[in-house]
Amino acid sequence: MDESPPDIEDAGPSLGLDLPESLAASGGYQVLARKYRPARFSDLIGQEAMVRTLTNAFAAGRIAHAYMLTGVRGVGKTTTARLIARALNYKTDAADAPSITLDPPGVHCEAIQKSSHVDVMEMDAASRTGVGDIREILEGVRYAPVSARYKVYIIDEVHMLSASAFNALLKTLEEPPPHVKFIFATTEIRKVPVTVLSRCQRFDLKRVERTVLTAHLAKICEAEGVKVEAEGLTLIARAAEGSVRDALSLLDQAIVQGGGADAPVSAAQVRDMLGLADRARVLDLLDMALKGEAGPALAEMASLYESGADPAVIVRDLLDYTHACARVQAAGAEADLGEAKETAQRIAEIAGRLSPAQTGRLWKLLLTGLDDVRQAPDPLAAAEMTLLRLISAAALPPPEDAARLLAGRAPAGDAPVKEPAPAPQADPEPEPAAFAAPPEDPAHDDEETPPPAGDRADAPQSLEETAALIAAKKDVKLLFEVERYVRLVSFKPGRIVFEPGDGAPPDLAQRLSKRLLEWTGAPWMALADANARGAETLGERRRREARETLEAAAMAPAVAEALKLFPGAEVIAVHETGAPAQDAKTDKSAETRR
Repeated sequence: MDESPPDIEDAGPSLGLDLPESLAASGGYQVLARKYRPARFSDLIGQEAMVRTLTNAFAAGRIAHAYMLTGVRGVGKTTTARLIARALNYKTDAADAPSITLDPPGVHCEAIQKSSHVDVMEMDAASRTGVGDIREILEGVRYAPVSARYKVYIIDEVHMLSASAFNALLKTLEEPPPHVKFIFATTEIRKVPVTVLSRCQRFDLKRVERTVLTAHLAKICEAEGVKVEAEGLTLIARAAEGSVRDALSLLDQAIVQGGGADAPVSAAQVRDMLGLADRARVLDLLDMALKGEAGPALAEMASLYESGADPAVIVRDLLDYTHACARVQAAGAEADLGEAKETAQRIAEIAGRLSPAQTGRLWKLLLTGLDDVRQAPDPLAAAEMTLLRLISAAALPPPEDAARLLAGRAPAGDAPVKEPAPAPQADPEPEPAAFAAPPEDPAHDDEETPPPAGDRADAPQSLEETAALIAAKKDVKLLFEVERYVRLVSFKPGRIVFEPGDGAPPDLAQRLSKRLLEWTGAPWMALADANARGAETLGERRRREARETLEAAAMAPAVAEALKLFPGAEVIAVHETGAPAQDAKTDKSAETRR
């Protein structure tokens, strides 16, 4: 009788534990960070200085007994440590000596690369921090290697060792047996005692540059047979912050965002995956803020947030663009911003509207705002407050002009000099299209009406006297705006009509009326007429007169002769005879600079 169990055709429902045949055959999917781990020194990207030093040292036979590898996460510290261990124990049928060239692989290479070689010990100091763990190493140091040329001890995150563990290691680290090598890796080099650092040859692994990392990701995409837009790869490289492992992990995540082999992963999909804001929209946001458009700027911030952008990322992008503006101001058109041509042009246009001191002030403000966003219980509210502070700071005069005004000196100005506009017709007087009247003061309804401004002896009689009054009252912001934006159409005590210059604050006329009422005790009406044709501003006239004075001085016979004697010289300042020189230490009528 056959008692064997009958064949069971229906084994019941699947438990979901079966792998696809392709994965079962290959042992499962291997993430890109492991699949493309460098197998040779030539595969390392962005670490040319270290590879060159090691190559020369091995070629000269000057091999150190201890190495210290430091750098941020994901730049290849552990990978480099294993490559050095392979190089120390390199052996083939044709070669039996330490070598940086690991092609073809040696007899020990595969085991070392898999962390399974008996003579290459790897220890994670984050989990084994005590002096007892170090004593185990010191016990094994006395014995010769089993099969390799050197015993190699790789200690990762070495800064996590305790003080007693470091002390126990010092003597052996300084004078190890000839068959022992130490390789340490750490992300916190400052936490490693100086006594340990002085006994090691140190290599600082750099963050991989964005362009190099982007090109590396493109090669991996080609090898994997997937398509990701170039802008998407740039976004991944930017988010990785120089870490190759982070970049490959993000690329792994981005690849599955696509719809198939024929449908490349778009930059918009990568941006959504990373929670990033559209950088073009962030540049629009910066432009709105610098123009003082608070309402549109807040609406754009809310729209970016609703689209999935992290408030901290938005502020970080604003910081990046502010930094780009500073680079343009310092290096000019030659500044390499790593941006598209259109974006670089917009950044240059924004940078031209700011002074270097203003850019530095905005940078510090945004840097403080970024900390606020990261720590605030409501990041969006903190980002909006940062944006409002940015708008307020952008409306202030440049710090250098404010210092000059407070010192009683004229601002240098950074606006281009314009030719003076023709004098306006005296009759008829243009009818203002927009105006701002001084506010009514209910507290003075029952008091006697103040006398007209023209009846007061202390009332300013011209725009120049008005500016002098503002300077005497130390209203730096108003003085800066009057000298920069007011193109006078007509002036009489109690009534000022002007054409507002480009970028003039919309409430300039109202604030000017209010201040003159406070200072003179008489009502003033300042009218901003955008349709009128005003004269040059006080700042433009001052710069024009200064230029004409320099040109006239250069034409004087004595100065012209001096300029001929010294080719390349130029007149830089002119002082009236007998007047003290404010910006020079000489009493000459004209100064020249070679």
